Amino acid sequence: MKIGIIGAGHIGGALTRRLTQLGHEVTVANSRGPDTLQRLAAETGARAATVTEAAKDKELVIVTIPEKSVPELPKGLFEHSRAIIIDTGNYYPQRDGRIGPIESGTTESRWVSEQLGHPVVKAFNTIQSGHLLKDGRPAGDHERIALPVAGDDPNAKAVVSRLIDELGFDAVDAGGLDDSWRQQPGTPVYGADLPAAKARLALADAKRERR
Repeated sequence: MKIGIIGAGHIGGALTRRLTQLGHEVTVANSRGPDTLQRLAAETGARAATVTEAAKDKELVIVTIPEKSVPELPKGLFEHSRAIIIDTGNYYPQRDGRIGPIESGTTESRWVSEQLGHPVVKAFNTIQSGHLLKDGRPAGDHERIALPVAGDDPNAKAVVSRLIDELGFDAVDAGGLDDSWRQQPGTPVYGADLPAAKARLALADAKRERR
């Protein structure tokens, strides 16, 4: 697939490395410009580009930046895009400042979707980058880690789930985007690296109140 990655931090860097290893055509961008990504590009074979270039003419775009930085993305970035967009973000008030709609109960990824003006799928937000990079396992392995996938478009979720499988993890359906609070920070599934059956139980046991 032609994949754009916006954000080259821990998760963005891990996904750039793994997806290029799997043969995907990856374009990666960050807020500081492509010149700062030359080492990552040389290591992986990904193309270092601007944010606008990373979003253009892609089948899938991964937005993996702090919540506070989402409104700073170029306006209309996905206005005419048909790409599936994955949001990996988590809301941390200590880092992001207090975002009113999220504080009032809007799920993180619903808020991101509204900022982008485009539907998103929530995934890759519950796993540490080092585990994402190194802990993929073959299908059927009883220690395979499960990653929740939430979104409103079943076809988009299916594409994301196949990509997760390709990376060596089990995708677990976490419901619609308004259900994605079940995988936000502080919930039982967050950071737990659970197998699929236990991940489903953890999603079901989640409580809406934020810690």
